[in-house]
Formats: sequence, C-alpha cells, structure tokens
Amino acid sequence: MTGPGPDPRRWSALAVCVSALFITLLDVSIVTVALPSIGAGLHADAAQLQWVVSGYALAFGMVPIIGGRLGDDRGRKRMLMLGIGAFVVFSALIGIAPSPGVVIIGRVLQGLAGGLINPQVSGLVQQLFPPAERGKAFGVLGAAVGIATAAGPVVGGAIIGLGGATYGWRLCFLINVPIGIASLVLCARLLPAQPRHGARRALDLPGATLLTVGVFGLLFPAVQYDAGHDLRLAVLAVPALAVLAGFVAWERGPGRRRGHPLIDLGLFRIRSYADGVVLALLFFIAYTGTPLVLALFLQEGLGFSALQSGLTASAYAVGTAVSAPIAGRLLRRAGQKVLVGALVLFTLGVAAAAAVADLAAGSVVPGHVALFMAPALLVAGLGGGAVITPNQALSLAEVDVRGGSTAGGMLQTSQRIGNAIGAAVMSAVFYASATGAAGGGVARQEHYGHAYAMALTFSVVFAVAALAVAIRDVRRRPEPVPG
Repeated sequence: MTGPGPDPRRWSALAVCVSALFITLLDVSIVTVALPSIGAGLHADAAQLQWVVSGYALAFGMVPIIGGRLGDDRGRKRMLMLGIGAFVVFSALIGIAPSPGVVIIGRVLQGLAGGLINPQVSGLVQQLFPPAERGKAFGVLGAAVGIATAAGPVVGGAIIGLGGATYGWRLCFLINVPIGIASLVLCARLLPAQPRHGARRALDLPGATLLTVGVFGLLFPAVQYDAGHDLRLAVLAVPALAVLAGFVAWERGPGRRRGHPLIDLGLFRIRSYADGVVLALLFFIAYTGTPLVLALFLQEGLGFSALQSGLTASAYAVGTAVSAPIAGRLLRRAGQKVLVGALVLFTLGVAAAAAVADLAAGSVVPGHVALFMAPALLVAGLGGGAVITPNQALSLAEVDVRGGSTAGGMLQTSQRIGNAIGAAVMSAVFYASATGAAGGGVARQEHYGHAYAMALTFSVVFAVAALAVAIRDVRRRPEPVPG
C-alpha cells in the first residue's frame, strides 16, 4: 500500500508487472522449439544447445534473493525497470548473435535480468494490494505463468515458420525488444515509488557472495546433468551445502551485528512463511520435471515433432492458466484447504498420465496416446496452477511489506532449486529406464511409455510430501488467511 488507502492504479500497475513477468517466462518455453534452428543456423553442438537452456536457468536461480533485497532497500520500481532494460538489451544481443558462444553468454545475462525482475513483482503485489485483494492479484500472476508456458511452443513454432530457418529463431528473441520497451514506458507512468523506511542500507556483500556460491553449487550439477547425464556431479552439492551453512552462520552472527543482513532469518520464525518455502521446494521438484519428461517421451519415444509435443503439453499449461485465478479468489474463503485440494488434483493427474502412457504406448497409434493423456494432463495442470498462486499468497501473508521482495526472492529461489533438482532427477530416472529401448516401432514406444511412468512416480512421491506439509498447516491453522 502506498498511502491511507489502496493505490487506485494498482490493477493497471499489476498489468505492467504481468507483461514484464510474461516475457521472462515465455523465453523459457519458446527456446525449446527454437533449439533445432539455433543448432542448424550457428552449427552448435548438443552441449552448446543444452547450455542455451541451462545457462538461463542457472543464472535465473542465483539472483532473486539479492535482487529482492535491492528492491526492498533501493526501490522495487527502479530495480524492475533496471531488470526489464537489461532483459531487452540481452535479448537483442542474442537476436544478432554471430556464434553459439554469444548466444550462451546472452542467455546467462538474460537469466540474471529475469532473476532481478521476478522478486520485484511479488514485492509490488505486497506493496500495492491490501490483504483481501492479494489472492486475486497473485491469481493473475499465476494465470500469466500458465499462459506463457502454454503459448511458448506454439508462438515459437509460428515465429520460426514466419521467419524461416535463417531468421526465425532470432525473431523469437528480438520480439522481446518492443514488448520490453513498452513495459518500461508503462512502468515509468504507472508504478508508484516505494515508500522510504529509514536510511538506505548497504548490501551485505559477504553474505551475497556466500549465498551466490552456495546456490551456484547446488544448481550447477543439476543443470549440467542434463548435458552429460553424469551422476558424479552430485558430489558438488556437498561443498555447496557447506557454503550455505556458512552463509546462515554469517547472517546469524556478523551480518546481523553489522545491521544489514542479506536475509532476515527471523522470517523463518513465521510458520506460514517457513512452511511455504518448504512446500515450494517439494512441489517444484515434483512439478517442473513433468513437462520435460513428457517432451522426451513424446519426441524420442513416439516420434512427435517439437510443435506436436508442445501442442500435447498445452493441456497441462491450459489447466494452470485456468485454475490459477480461480484459486486466488477461493483463498479468502478456504485458506490452506485450497492447497490441499490442488495438490490432490495434481497428484491424481500425474499418476493418471503415468498409467495411461504405460498402458497405451505401443498398444495404440501415437496420436491416440496423446489424446488419451490430455484429460490427465489437464487435471495435473489444474492442480499445479492452483498450488503456485495460493502458496505465494499464503507464504507472504504475514510478512512485513517492507521486506516483501526479499521474502519473495527466497521463495523463488526455493522454486528454482526445486526446478533444477526435479528436472535433473526425473530425466535421470527417465533415461535409466529407457536404456535398452529398441531403435523404433511398437517395442520402442512401449519401452518409453514405461520410462515415462517411472519418472512420474518420482513426481508423485514429492507431490505427496508437499501434500503432507499442506495438511499439517491446515491442522495447525484451520482458519483461512486473508489474501
């Protein structure tokens, strides 16, 4: 809130935030369709193409907490505009890149900019909307996530078809330039300045360094696994956890005594916030890898094109887009029970998709397998979309608005770590189960259907763990939390 009452421009400001968030998310899904064209146009090898995807994910996951602190202390509007401007510049760099190396560098820089944008959006929602409206506002953001995920493969395929083999993939990135410039203009006009709360604090550089090194150490082996499938990379998580333990010790001791810790660890004494971070980590381990292994199953097992695979997966994303705003509106009446119901839906949808693939692949033609899976994917998407929005709103409901971006950044970092772990482990299970598949035909389809089902079993386990956290929270606090 920016005055005695809600800001009258808050819904217009939210639309600006959604546009900024949308381009960062669209670039995650659109690039999967563009990879073959990038490889052909720039003669990039498989490892380089993997880093076009992984470099963005790695950089994106390292920034939100630091970006959130900068937003809380130096102004969310300023940091959001800085992030959007950087995203536009680096998108243009990728669009004119002469070599795979420049594309990878651009994607890493793009990820850093995206990681700066996202915590400002959650902080601005906290700042602009009263508690009674936050669930609805977060629901709009959740719908944007689903639409961006659903639209990416289709929009990417259309742009590549329009631009052709030479220019199509470049247009996928250059399209961010006019959208980003429009967002910058609207940000300047519609977003209010952040209220000042005392003197500006210096950034905790030792804490920021320890956190960056620790998060990098956790994310790097997970994203690099996708390129090499080398399980020995998991060893790198051990020193990373030691560095993160050092970060916690610093924040509790010297960082706190200096008066400007990177993270107020007192946040974790707020039970709703602590439970929300744990739930986000568990759920995103279960959630993020499911579209990945679906694409592997459809393309490598059933022989689908990238566009056909994207259209099949759109049932999942459409479910997310539909349920996110509905879940946001239900929060005031049902509170944490929305999370319980959503997690049950997600778990049932994923389990049903696994069963259908295992039974139908090799028994019916590939196109029919996709049709049979669509209802289960839609249910999983409905459940998934109804988890993300309420968890954001409930996790931040009791957090001081002045620290909203930092708290949101921590929540998003847990999501990014969950993303990386889920994608790495689910793809590992998938490839291990797919080993020895026939070169083609019905036998290959059947083998890959089983591999897909085995990978989704891992997703179900973590979804049930997230459900247990949500049920415990309902029992602890049965009354709905406004938002």
